[in-house]
Amino acid sequence: MADFTVDPTRTALINVDMQRCFVEGTPLASPDGLALAARVNRLSAVCREAGATIVHTRGWMRPDGSNLGVMGEIVPPFLYGLYTAGAETAEIHPAVVVEDGDVIVNKPRYGAFTGSELELILRSKGIDTVIITGIATNICCETTAREAAQLDFRVFFLSDGTATKEMNGVPAEVLQRATCASLGMVFAQIATVDEMIGKIRGAAAASREPVAAGHHG
Repeated sequence: MADFTVDPTRTALINVDMQRCFVEGTPLASPDGLALAARVNRLSAVCREAGATIVHTRGWMRPDGSNLGVMGEIVPPFLYGLYTAGAETAEIHPAVVVEDGDVIVNKPRYGAFTGSELELILRSKGIDTVIITGIATNICCETTAREAAQLDFRVFFLSDGTATKEMNGVPAEVLQRATCASLGMVFAQIATVDEMIGKIRGAAAASREPVAAGHHG
């Protein structure tokens, strides 16, 4: 099992698709969406204070459908319309705190790295570690975590910092457990929001400690 160390200045918190359509009020929404937003905000505040980068991703399809690809053959139009540019439901939910200095990345695929500028942004900031939160655990969050691991980022995946819904008759809690089990084997370190906050605060405090004077001569 992984046990990564954390340098907040080389870490990005990636809040995946905390959009109106996934947080509440649509067929895509997680029942835990609003409660999750509160947990994500708490973690984001700690990360900002420690000097980490905050990234908010948005599923973002072109209104003319030109970047749908095969997704357009799988997903019904009324669903991908919810996260198409220009739709109110595609915007980040107002319960999610977005501050100046946060990065917003629009993504045309489930993984946040595919077809977006995310990797370029992270590499330019010297980031080598990512923390994954958001919706849905087993789709966009999981795909993003797998992509990040394959690109040699250290990945923290938060078991209570991600949320999903029932899919194809499988309860949300089963999907949540299965995703965390798979990722925790070979792709990521699984942690809770509180554990991640503890790691970030501990690393930030350690970086502020004065270096002991060495012996001279």
